[in-house]
Amino acid sequence: MKAFVVEKYGKDGARAAEVPEPTVGARDVLVRVSATSINPLDKMVRNGEFKQLLKYKAPFVLGHDVAGVVTRVGSAVRSLEAGDEVYARPRDLRIGGFAEFIAIDQDDVAPKPASLTLQEAAAVPLVALAAWQILVDRADVKPGQKVLVHAGAGGLGSTVIQLAKHLGATVATTTTAETEKLVRSLGADVVVDYTKEDFSKALSGYDLVLDAVGGANLEKSLTVLKPGGLAISVVGPPDAGFAKQLGAPSFMGVVMNTLSRKVRKQAKALSVRYQFFFMQANGSQLRNLGALYDSGTLRPVIDRTFPFNQTLEAMAYVEQGRTKAGKVVVSMVPGND
Repeated sequence: MKAFVVEKYGKDGARAAEVPEPTVGARDVLVRVSATSINPLDKMVRNGEFKQLLKYKAPFVLGHDVAGVVTRVGSAVRSLEAGDEVYARPRDLRIGGFAEFIAIDQDDVAPKPASLTLQEAAAVPLVALAAWQILVDRADVKPGQKVLVHAGAGGLGSTVIQLAKHLGATVATTTTAETEKLVRSLGADVVVDYTKEDFSKALSGYDLVLDAVGGANLEKSLTVLKPGGLAISVVGPPDAGFAKQLGAPSFMGVVMNTLSRKVRKQAKALSVRYQFFFMQANGSQLRNLGALYDSGTLRPVIDRTFPFNQTLEAMAYVEQGRTKAGKVVVSMVPGND
């Protein structure tokens, strides 16, 4: 089958290749991929940023989002069958959405939301799961709380705005004038144009900040939190909780804590908290999220769709910062839909 694999770590390490179709275990479903989407995590994995914790064996197929049709199920699978339209974020070490077929553990798969096309559904799994796990599982956002979402027009930010609003929060976001109308339509109550205004001077008293920028932006984010508030970053620096989540040896937790010592010290001085976030595959949560898409509570935001043979161009488009809003989808060429 055709796939895009990481042959070696680094910017030029991915290429098109012919690889064997995946084997299907007892708990697996084999999915003919209709569409996938590009995530910053694809670049991070390709570049080897997590190679000490996520030990992929090259060459491996890249791609963290999948929407497609089940073609075969393993002997222990009962809830899905051939012909079902599904979507998933396959678990770490079993990714592979940039391919014609992928075998996915049944626990990571959910029926595609009926209201979404397969191409739309491909934009959803990773960012929707991340939004749910940040807002519900990690931060336990309640009605009346204040949430700041950086980069609100992005794939993750646009999803977090919608879910935070659904949970009853007052939502602020940073973006530019070009996407202000979009983020307000998603539910943002307060919009800060970061090209003209310093958000840390305009905002205060927030319960939660979600940072997808890092560096100085993360450090300033700590100052807008109320005492006891929480800053969560999806770009780092990582902490010991990340190593524990991936089942890494204890010494890696020490290493991760060293990397995040500066920001954790700054947070402590301000009586706030800092955590790194790395989402986990979860088919059950995708079923719940699917209901929110079907009810109209959530909607995907898609910037552009590339054909499958231009997967590397799609990755470059995202890396170069050319995305105006939302996700970049990769769709199988006609005949492979």
